[in-house]
Amino acid sequence: MLRLPEFNYIQPRTLREATKVLADLAPNAMLVAGGTDVYPKMKRGQFAPRHLVSLRGLRELKGIRQTKDGLWIGAGESLTAVSRHRVIAKRLPALAHAAESVSTPQLRNMGTIGGNVLVDTRCNYYDQTFFWRQAVGFCMKKDGQICLVAPGSEKCLAIASSDTAPVLVSLGADVILVSKQGERRVKLEELYRDDGIDYCAKSQDEVLKGLLIPKEALGLRNVYLKLRRRGSFDFPILGVAATMDLDNQGECRHARVVLTAVASAPKVVAEAATLLQGKKITKELIETVADAAAKISHPLDNADLDYWYRKRMAKVFTLRALAQLAGLELVA
Repeated sequence: MLRLPEFNYIQPRTLREATKVLADLAPNAMLVAGGTDVYPKMKRGQFAPRHLVSLRGLRELKGIRQTKDGLWIGAGESLTAVSRHRVIAKRLPALAHAAESVSTPQLRNMGTIGGNVLVDTRCNYYDQTFFWRQAVGFCMKKDGQICLVAPGSEKCLAIASSDTAPVLVSLGADVILVSKQGERRVKLEELYRDDGIDYCAKSQDEVLKGLLIPKEALGLRNVYLKLRRRGSFDFPILGVAATMDLDNQGECRHARVVLTAVASAPKVVAEAATLLQGKKITKELIETVADAAAKISHPLDNADLDYWYRKRMAKVFTLRALAQLAGLELVA
């Protein structure tokens, strides 16, 4: 049986208190909300904080509400609450589906939207027990010096594993981060780095307070498709989030496609906007975009299923997502 190591559990009563404690105890402290990723990784020796700062009781991180700027989602809201919210289910079905596809119902009840947005990158050589990793030789992400997926790589190639992140990036969401110095608001897309270890630009003393989906995104068509071995619960080995807006003549006014689990950060398919905007959507056009998605998809042997199959599915899933948004039928 894997057991949690000893740690000091701190439960601040306000967000301000949490940021102060975090700043005072850094770098030996970690944040924990639902704990669905933190606690298992502490048991496996991947995380080793001396202090855990709990965010569970902070009212400032709760709430899902419409504002004059868009839709606010508190980082402490559970994935279940996000997936079942009336406005999200109606206007943002991609986000509702992404939240609902994370793990199991019990873990969705505990896990938070903020935790999923910032969830650690994954790799077959990293997400193992300490004893397994010791037997094969540690990787650079934890305790080792090389990437076991690609020993010649200068950086860790662990992959992005969040379901909600690509959807939120496709919707142009902002994040609000809070520290002792105050608040800052940045595009969620800018928070990610394509590096399996240093995958997040959030400072260690910052707390994710919430997400803001811009008002104009609430009128976009949106979809999220997920590839995984087990349909009941599993991390994505490919995810495709897409948004689109069509005028009355069927011409595209906006399009965005974002992939996950093909790199260490959500991958924006830049060609989607340049190829589709201002044009009438056709099967041939979306197939060109799907080819572009497959071209920038570089899966490696660090996740489930064969990498060549996952690369092929990047095209297939992008094609399906765009066809669904455009109301086109694909030949089976």
